Amino acid sequence: MTTITNTNNFIQTEIQQSIATKQLLLENQDSLTLIDSIIQVCIECYQRGGKTLFAGNGGSASDAQHLAAELVNRLSFNRPALASIALTTDTSILTSVVNDLGLDYLFSRQVEAMARAGDVFFAISTSGNSANVIAAIEQAKTMDVIVIGLTGKTGGKMAELCDYCIKVPSTDTPRIQESHILIGHIICTAIEELLFAEFR
Repeated sequence: MTTITNTNNFIQTEIQQSIATKQLLLENQDSLTLIDSIIQVCIECYQRGGKTLFAGNGGSASDAQHLAAELVNRLSFNRPALASIALTTDTSILTSVVNDLGLDYLFSRQVEAMARAGDVFFAISTSGNSANVIAAIEQAKTMDVIVIGLTGKTGGKMAELCDYCIKVPSTDTPRIQESHILIGHIICTAIEELLFAEFR
């Protein structure tokens, strides 16, 4: 447990650690290539008339909603909307699934209902071991849905299940989540720029 004796030093250290994690990501050519591949997969999905879906727990649920909103609405400029769903928002669906089937089915049931072959599912878990996210990945794979994983350093169980898995080089949850939203913004911005450059 961190003991804060000087808040100014604490703030600086937190910022430095966040920068250091992103610097490691920047220096990993495999990760950069992977992000580029994911952008292309999403572009192709949208060109086919498909959609993206996002899911995660806790802070990752907020990231799922944030990134889906960037695609449905806009990021940098006005352009046509893109189909994207955060599987973390409908309280009636969420509570009924948990009540009737259990927490592990929270996202997989929605993937079953709303995803179609060729869609892209973003599975977000800092540990890579969230049971309900893994169940959703397994459901997606049975439906020929492309699965993108955003995890932490080890990738957890998700690493072997996803079609593409970006493992942020950290085991610290805040640092991982900060990098997840950076990666998500890069992907969403690239999609917007590549699909709708004429609307700038």
